[in-house]
This record gives sequence, C-alpha cells and structure tokens, in this order.
Amino acid sequence: MAGVVLLLTTACSGGEKDAGVTVGEKGDASVPQVTINPGDGNTKAAPENGVVVTAAGGTLEQVSVTLKGKPVSGEMAADKASWRSRTLRPGAKYQVTAVAKSPKGKSTTVNATFATAKAANTLQIVDITPSSNEKVGVGMPIQVVFNRAVADKKAVEKALEVKSTKPATGAWFWMNDTTVIFRTKNGEYWQPNQQVAFRAKLAGVKSGKQTYGVSDFTRRFRIGDSHIVHVSTKTHKAVVMKNGKKVRSWPISAGRGGRVVNGVDTFLTTSGIHLTMGKENPAIMTSEWMGVDPKDKKNGGYKEEIPFAVRISNSGEYVHAMAGTVWAQGRQNVSHGCVNSPPSQARWFYNFSYRGDPVIITGSKRKLDWNNGWSYYEMPWSRWVKGSALDRTVTTG
Repeated sequence: MAGVVLLLTTACSGGEKDAGVTVGEKGDASVPQVTINPGDGNTKAAPENGVVVTAAGGTLEQVSVTLKGKPVSGEMAADKASWRSRTLRPGAKYQVTAVAKSPKGKSTTVNATFATAKAANTLQIVDITPSSNEKVGVGMPIQVVFNRAVADKKAVEKALEVKSTKPATGAWFWMNDTTVIFRTKNGEYWQPNQQVAFRAKLAGVKSGKQTYGVSDFTRRFRIGDSHIVHVSTKTHKAVVMKNGKKVRSWPISAGRGGRVVNGVDTFLTTSGIHLTMGKENPAIMTSEWMGVDPKDKKNGGYKEEIPFAVRISNSGEYVHAMAGTVWAQGRQNVSHGCVNSPPSQARWFYNFSYRGDPVIITGSKRKLDWNNGWSYYEMPWSRWVKGSALDRTVTTG
C-alpha cells in the first residue's frame, strides 16, 4: 500500500460506538484521521521520499520515526496538519508513531512499520579537505570528492550543509561530476579563530539511477588566526599580516621569466590570490616538469632538495628557502617561478603558516589561473555562484 489510513481513538470512553473506525463500521467524525505514507508493511519504500504523516479533522500532537531506536529528524508544518521526515537510509526498517487530537479533544494514535528499498549503487564521500579538526587559514576551501559521478547534483547539493560560529557568505561550485568545492565570497574570507562544521546528509539522497547515499558524513575543522601574505615581484619583498597587523617582512627573488611555452612564460611567478596548500621539508624539485632531463645541465637540467617549502600552486610554485640566491633577494628575480626567501625567514614562514593562508602576489604579467591549485578566488563571484547546481549563495552562521 502506498499509504495507510488508521483511525484509533484513545481519548473517548469505551463502547463500540466510541471505538473509532474499524473495518465494516461507520467512523466517528469527531475522531481525527491520521495517514502515514509509506504504509504499514511496505517493504520497498523510496528512500528519497522520506515519511509523510498527515492529520484530518485535527492536528498532530506528536510524531516519532525511529531506525533501530534512534530518532529520525523531520519538520512539522506550521498548522500541525502534516509532518515530513528527511530522506531515509536505503534497505532499512523504520517504526512510526503518530498522535493527533481533534478540536473536541479526542485523540488518535497510529503505529506503522515499513522498510525502504535497497540501493543498487551507493554514493559515498571518498576524500575531503581540510582534515578533521585541522587548524586552517582564512581562505581554506572545503573540497568534497565522491566515489562516483553525481547525476542529480541539485539533490546532492541540497544535502550539503556548512555551519560556522561566525557567519560567512559562500557558495558551492561543481568542478566536475565527482568533485564539489565550497569557498567564501571574493574579498570576504572566513573570520579568524572559529569553528566550522560540514555535514553531508546523504543517507537516502538519490544521486542517479538506482544510486543512493547510504550514510551521512560530518567533518569539523578550525579557522586559526588570519594570515595574509603580500608578495611583490617588483619591489622584491614579502610582507606578512597577522589579524590585520604586520608581523614580518623579508626580501625575495621571484621568477626571472624567459621560457615561453605556448605563449606562456613558465619561468614567471603568477600574480593572483594563491592559497597555501601544504608543506615539504625538503621538496624535491627537478627540471622534469619542463621536459628537461635533470642530468642535461646544458639545457637547464636540475634536481635539488629545497628546505622549508610551502606550496602555493599546482604549477610548482612555492615559498621556500634558497641560500644560493640570497645575493639577488630584494634586488632582482632569478628563480624558475618560486618565491626564493632567506633560509631563516623561510623556516619561520614554514612553521607559522596554515594550509589555506592567502598569498597575494602582484607585479608579474603572468596571471594565476583560477584552477591552478586552490586559486579559486581568481574566479569572479558571479561565475562561481553559477557553478552551484542550485545557483545560490549559502550563509553559514
């Protein structure tokens, strides 16, 4: 049965006349009628439809839906005439109890048990950034990767929730069919020193043909102090701001330029809003990225172990120590594109930085692409919002 209507009164006195409606008898119009959908005994209920309980001739006083004794969340309508649950776990058995009361004070209690259909394919989160309880920078994105392509992106995005102790405006953006990213609005990073919680209420969400989420997922992390780094390739200087105040500066040497491939000078440092992505000590850097054997010294081949390296892009850019170019730092650009720094300053920044700290580089004619690492702030906000399946912004407070 798609739905079942059960009428049982517990508030009226005994006697066949007052016993509510039973099969073959006329019901008491003063007793509220309660409908539970899916109906009692259903064994293949659609998980995405949840549970809907309605009352006629009265209002719902209480609705309880449980799975193995644990309550399932739902929402009561303002007029108390209906109640709807969230999506349900596939292949699970649920119990429902609902109580309704008429204007004359007569009540109905209804119980039902049903099971949801099993999922032929399951949708799961296989990777998420940042890590659990990680302390991150104010520019940190939330990056979610699924185990399979998501056909119904709207349904999945509706199940994604971001909450922070200090409000922010952000939006989701689908990089492809398996990856979705949340970031804050351009120019409005996370506020520092707060908690952020991401929750994917995926259980019962239908993401494609016979494909369902089977469990929810929660990830909590922390926003640390605000670290904003400004680097100028023209003045050859790095300046670090902590919570709006300057705390450090040092001379640097950026990319020298001179190697043009497909119209791009790959030896120039990119200008734009980078985010720190990780740390390596040491980082192994070779000329293989430009197709040159490290042993081919005549054509610029190299292989070096670089200490205290903080990655800021996918194209091989780091803020790192370089003792061999101290003579040029603060004076001229001689690197292959990285931000060369004095060893003591690079060590300090390595220990100081979080993942997700903005590193804003100016002065180079080579612009940072929006998808070169975590450089998502390079995309205009209106375009980023259009990348949401729901075409909307999200308030996290």
